[in-house]
Amino acid sequence: MSPSIETALELIGRGADEILKRDELIARLQLGRPLRIKAGFDPTAPDLHIGHTVLLNKLRQFQDLGHQVIFLIGDFTGMIGDPSGKNVTRKPLSREDVLANAETYADQVFKVLDRERTEVRFNSEWFGKMTAADMIRLAGQHTVARMLERDDFAKRYAAQQSIAIHEFLYPLVQGYDSVALEADVELGGTDQKFNLLMGRGLQEHHGQSPQVVLTMPLLEGLDGVQKMSKSLGNYIGIDEPAIDIVTKTMKIDDVLMWRWIELLSFEISIAEMDVLRQQITAGQLNPRDLKLRLARELAARFHDAAAAEQAVAGWNAAVRGQGDTAQLPLRDVAVPDEGVRIAALLTAAGLTASNSEANRKLKERAVRIDGEVVEDAQRVFTPGFEGVLAVGKRTFARVRLVAA
Repeated sequence: MSPSIETALELIGRGADEILKRDELIARLQLGRPLRIKAGFDPTAPDLHIGHTVLLNKLRQFQDLGHQVIFLIGDFTGMIGDPSGKNVTRKPLSREDVLANAETYADQVFKVLDRERTEVRFNSEWFGKMTAADMIRLAGQHTVARMLERDDFAKRYAAQQSIAIHEFLYPLVQGYDSVALEADVELGGTDQKFNLLMGRGLQEHHGQSPQVVLTMPLLEGLDGVQKMSKSLGNYIGIDEPAIDIVTKTMKIDDVLMWRWIELLSFEISIAEMDVLRQQITAGQLNPRDLKLRLARELAARFHDAAAAEQAVAGWNAAVRGQGDTAQLPLRDVAVPDEGVRIAALLTAAGLTASNSEANRKLKERAVRIDGEVVEDAQRVFTPGFEGVLAVGKRTFARVRLVAA
């Protein structure tokens, strides 16, 4: 195996959970032609978070190696609803919802992918032309018993939970996408393994070489426990302001930091990660500084270098007391003309979830305004006030009060 292929395999394998089949991947890399690398995304929501970019990052790495990336928008499969990992039937989206969400995807994904080397496709291109007879023939290529081998289907069946017939179609439809696109490699999350392997089987049935399957882990969210999800509130949206990307990244714990670096960073190699671990163990590097380096990289990727530097400067000013807090973006908060007390202000500014949490933080002397601990919980703040509010060491905002 040539050094160039070994180098490519090291990059391809970075952070991957599994590569099926590695020997087939090596054989295709040795062909010396650009491989067709496919990943499908169902536009079930309008915005992406950095958990979604784990797959996008891997696609970008394939692009950097000279391969052709196919970003497949599942506008047809989105109307079925992916049952992966679900214990109930997922509500299908309307055609209008799917298209509206898909429209926002393209702009967001090119914050990671190279637009010139990305083929954007919609699977309605081929499924929209299929007749009922075509779909029946596709459904006839697998049995119910085979479908029930899938873990989430098996659990739902054993628990006597309903499984709609159209849910059995989803793996077949996703698998047929690989036939239509003649994919060499398909990427997906670990929860997609059954569907990805379905693509291999259908390609063989249609006389194609079966695709290599590469699964990526599901990124843990800010809590370090559950996978990143908007519904759980443990996410960073890629369209969030740079300061929010920085401040949220700085809240992850030191263990999760390494996981995020492996799956999200382009700038820190695996070899450098080993060196950085040694430096931290030896007390030569503060994990906070490494975390800030990652935060800067993410903010620059989804905005630009200038916005990232301003966000880091703002974070340093607010948390470390180093620099001018005027670097922080100014957020307008609407309040009544008669003003609000500090607890209500903290809640209105999004720094606490409720007034009761704000009052608890006040009693703990964890609330500061422009660096000074708040002593008077009854103080009223009226339109025109401007300052930096902070709750604890990591939650803060520079606000200006305006009349509601």
